[in-house]
Amino acid sequence: MIIRNINTVDSKPVEMDGASDVSMAVMVGRTDGAPNFALRHFTVAPGGHSPRHSHDYEHEVFIVDGEGTLFLDGATHPIGAGDVVYVPANEEHQFKSTPTSPLRFLCLVPISRNCGEPTPGSG
Repeated sequence: MIIRNINTVDSKPVEMDGASDVSMAVMVGRTDGAPNFALRHFTVAPGGHSPRHSHDYEHEVFIVDGEGTLFLDGATHPIGAGDVVYVPANEEHQFKSTPTSPLRFLCLVPISRNCGEPTPGSG
């Protein structure tokens, strides 16, 4: 059994081209023995954003706190606390916070890609 508090797990900066002021903490993942999914907690600082990118696996997102926008399906959509987002595999997407407050969200991804390789950030 694993019980962790979202506010006490150490986060690390996201170091991807196009990321600005984003950090991530793995809440549960491969190193915990999770066989199928990894749950990550992202914080996007005010005015920050994830890179605009796509990958070969889906993910589900729950917005914990804050407001911002999501680029998905070729358009920008407002998002805020309580929203749930499904990002299909191979769809270009990007999360941005507002200039005045951070955006925090939980992101669920598979432990392994379809080819069997570990999903980045699922540790």
